[in-house]
Amino acid sequence: MMKYDFDTPINRRNTYAMKWDGGELIKEFGLTERYDEDTIPLFTADMDFQVAEPVVEALRKTVDHQIFGYTIAPPAYYEAIQKWFSDKYGWEIGKEEIIYAPGTVHSLNIAVKAYSEKGDGVIIQRPVYPPFTSAVEGNGRTVKNNRLKREESGHYRIDFEDFEKLAKEDDTSMFIMCNPHNPTGNIFQPEDLARLADICHENGVTIIADEIHGDLIRIGETFTPIVKASAHTDHIVTLTAINKTFNLAGLHCTNVVITDEGLRKKFQEEQGMSLPSPFTVSALIAAYTEGDEWLRQVREYIDGNIDFVIDFLSREMPKVKVERPAGTYVLWMDFSGYGIPQEEVHDRIYNRANVLLEDGKMFGEEGNDFQRICVPSPRSVLEEALKRIAYEFRDLH
Repeated sequence: MMKYDFDTPINRRNTYAMKWDGGELIKEFGLTERYDEDTIPLFTADMDFQVAEPVVEALRKTVDHQIFGYTIAPPAYYEAIQKWFSDKYGWEIGKEEIIYAPGTVHSLNIAVKAYSEKGDGVIIQRPVYPPFTSAVEGNGRTVKNNRLKREESGHYRIDFEDFEKLAKEDDTSMFIMCNPHNPTGNIFQPEDLARLADICHENGVTIIADEIHGDLIRIGETFTPIVKASAHTDHIVTLTAINKTFNLAGLHCTNVVITDEGLRKKFQEEQGMSLPSPFTVSALIAAYTEGDEWLRQVREYIDGNIDFVIDFLSREMPKVKVERPAGTYVLWMDFSGYGIPQEEVHDRIYNRANVLLEDGKMFGEEGNDFQRICVPSPRSVLEEALKRIAYEFRDLH
């Protein structure tokens, strides 16, 4: 059994990595005013870890072939997906139900255009990943915000009364769900998923379920795909991907699973022809058939990182409140205890400490006073970032 080393930092500069080489673009996006060679970027959801060796070996073989023409997904591609979800979740997926797409945000936009009309209402649950909002509003639809309720403990729960009210409105056609939820780290339980699915089915609302973090959950936690919790699946479109699970976002591989033939046809017509690269095919087959041990080790390391950050904050910055997430590799940190404007929180972290996170306001007004940090980096990198941040807040203890 290969033991992976996630502790030793790997220099990703000058490798076209967005988080390490995209400083000018990141500043243009308005994420930060400062970005230089001393910046520690912990804002984007990819890992600073080597990927699984079977994936690397599969990619080497693809390179060695030296021809990179138009590519199709062979039977082994679909079989790898089917076996993974059958073994992990008891989810039996038909080959015909799987549609390749080059990305999850791409798929969200295709789904919005395929299953709703301009002016329609689309339910999302803020605070939530910003592209949910842009996929709705950018395509001329209207956001209907089923705001997640935050309990005193920091845990978030669904406001079902509000959700049902929104679903019943005549112009509501879609619900875009994020589970495990980004940025709160919640995993929705089967009974809640069943209730959401029933409400949507009764009111003719199509569910787009972003489940791309489903494999990245804490040791001991359980994730249930919504199709496994629902009595009906003819209104559900599920987005799955290897990008988060195996740190392969640059290979552009999302697999959209749609049980209903009519919904599948609409998605395919809206997307048009979309073919994977030979690297995508090689990587997916290797990841889903031989990547289990790497995933086990990386989950253990990420769990350790999450506990490290929470422990550090409790000791050095106890005014920052954070709940241990059940899933994802992000932490949702509440800085309201400092009683300073969020602009000042931003300045102390991004400009003075020179650490790049994501301002919570990007996830909706519910994220005001919050910061999102992505933790799949070597622990020494996290420690340096946290020490810098703590130093800049030392006068407020």
